[in-house]
Amino acid sequence: MKIFLTGATGFVGFHVARELASQGATLRLLIRRTSNTRFLESIGGSAEMCVGDLAEPETLRSAMADCEAVVHVAADYRLWVRDPDAMYRANVAGTRKLLEMAREAGVRRVVYTSSVATMGFRRDGLIVNEDTPVTLAHMVGHYKRSKFLAEQEALRAAETGQQVMILNPTTPIGSHDGKPTPTGRIFVDFLHRRFPAYMDTGLNLVDVAEVARAHATALERGEPGRRYILGGENLTLKQILDKLAAMTGIPSPTVEIPYWVAATYAFFEETLTGRILGKEPRATLEEVRMGRKKMFASSARAQQELGFRVAPVYPAMRASVEWFRANGYAPAR
Repeated sequence: MKIFLTGATGFVGFHVARELASQGATLRLLIRRTSNTRFLESIGGSAEMCVGDLAEPETLRSAMADCEAVVHVAADYRLWVRDPDAMYRANVAGTRKLLEMAREAGVRRVVYTSSVATMGFRRDGLIVNEDTPVTLAHMVGHYKRSKFLAEQEALRAAETGQQVMILNPTTPIGSHDGKPTPTGRIFVDFLHRRFPAYMDTGLNLVDVAEVARAHATALERGEPGRRYILGGENLTLKQILDKLAAMTGIPSPTVEIPYWVAATYAFFEETLTGRILGKEPRATLEEVRMGRKKMFASSARAQQELGFRVAPVYPAMRASVEWFRANGYAPAR
């Protein structure tokens, strides 16, 4: 099968590319002129690179020619951004145009990688699923809003008859988190002993390799217009830090900070580091506001319909730690 894949230079996209290549797919990978392609050499198989940008959708038209499927993983994933319009252009308008071009090119199947961020999470920590009620008003920050709106584009395309499957990974972890992602930065900060305290929040961590396998399966078994949460273990932030402490010997923080303290710190970080110095702040109000809800989710639908495997997350955590250490993101053991 010939597949057009976006986002291969990113964390999840790299693992999806490697999984598809291992299954014999012929890949056409979208890269930007500024993309760092150093990891792509290890994918193997037959992979062709083409230059384009979601913010300039017309650059994608020729790249989809003669492809049987599209796997759209690329997204602008940042929790702090100077120009929010750029995020909406890439995540929403880019997805809308990509789906339109896939229809025009006669692409048979499309897998769209959304995010668990589009789900209806609650402050009481209730485990949610794909049917938990949610609206745009529940979305905190530009990243969540842009992903929610992009997902609506995918659902509308499916309603018109396009074979579009939507995957909603929770919080992937593992090797090759080169940016790193916001979750990867939690690990890196911990390894640098920059975690003096923690908030009462929670995440669902999932092995990125399992997420990648689900993308390959969804191409064959996914039901158009269906959303599938791809998750692993529901853990509080304190439990995550304790697991990191157990595998590294670095002490886990024991001080829990209240919401208002975290919000105050994030406000000054955004103001001084972000707006005045023009650098990415270490904490943002968006992150703190998101942290008020425990992002606990169920992957039962993906298990039943895609054969998705909910795996223990400890090996993926260890792989992440070892990769960050081996690649200079954190001090050696």
